[in-house]
Amino acid sequence: MTDFAQLLAELRRPRLLIRAARLGLADYNRSRDLRRIVRDVETIVPEHALAALMAAEAELEETRRAGAAHYSLSRHIDVLIALLAESRLLTGPKLNVT
Repeated sequence: MTDFAQLLAELRRPRLLIRAARLGLADYNRSRDLRRIVRDVETIVPEHALAALMAAEAELEETRRAGAAHYSLSRHIDVLIALLAESRLLTGPKLNVT
């Protein structure tokens, strides 16, 4: 649990990306959105969901930094929203990501 909190605390992304993700938290519906984003049946437990989301986000960040044409900003924001929401299930609402 603290490993995820530490990883999220060290996460550095563009301010606009994080701001968009924070705004999307209000509309996040775990039962609807998590399965669409992760596409894995075993992600019901927050720890498994966070591991899958961290891997997906790292891949999207690498794609973004490379400037690849297939990078999806909306998918990146969706993954960040889910990542923030799922982390709150484990750590509580006071997690700061910059």
